[in-house]
Amino acid sequence: MPRIITALMFALVCHAALAAAPADPPDPLNSGRWADMRKEVLPADARTVFDERIRVIAPISAENPLNVPITVDASALDGVEEVRVFADYNPIVQIVRFEPGGALATLGFRVKLQQSTPIRAAARGADGLWHVGGSWVNTTGGGCTLPSTGSSSPEWQRRLGEVSSRVWARKEGGERIRLRIVHPEDTGLAAGIPAFYIEDLRLTDDGGRPLMRVRGFEPIAENPVFTVDIPAAHTGHGYRINGRDNNGNTIAAEIDK
Repeated sequence: MPRIITALMFALVCHAALAAAPADPPDPLNSGRWADMRKEVLPADARTVFDERIRVIAPISAENPLNVPITVDASALDGVEEVRVFADYNPIVQIVRFEPGGALATLGFRVKLQQSTPIRAAARGADGLWHVGGSWVNTTGGGCTLPSTGSSSPEWQRRLGEVSSRVWARKEGGERIRLRIVHPEDTGLAAGIPAFYIEDLRLTDDGGRPLMRVRGFEPIAENPVFTVDIPAAHTGHGYRINGRDNNGNTIAAEIDK
């Protein structure tokens, strides 16, 4: 009898503790995929919080699903170490990850979308939490399963990995760097065309100090354009970009101001 009473008391205590535990806050974007995204994209032990400081700037309606402009801005959060960007309803949900070194925790890029979906950014801050923000994008869809235009042209083979750039002053101080890289960025979802995309890019100043690392996934748009903001304290006389795609082709360029 004492054992039964003890077990009942333990069960009651556990039930009370569970009842008192706060429930996860509701998803601000009201997506049925949010719970799956936490498991698929973030570490198993990730602690998340929805945070309006993490901004995903995107069109409400995207006419071209092959080339949707996105800007992620996590610069209002202190000590950002990594940002992961993903789309709940894309067939390949992960879009890009970036690690700001000397750069601000912002990144502009373009993406392919298969259908209307939330685009989310999860930023890991100095507090160890993943701060999550996002925005819904409505589109006609089909962007992930169409072949790139470059894959059918011999021109991209000659110019593969070619980098063009522009650097200009920001009104807030520092500089903005915009890079365009010639690459077909095929998702692997178009019939007969394997996945072929840029996996890793590293931006440094002319002295080799790290400014931004970008890790790409299949949904990045063809001939990707990346925009990076450099604070005044970390601007250089010039910049360098180095990287590779998933087939081992290298990318290297010097960026003059």
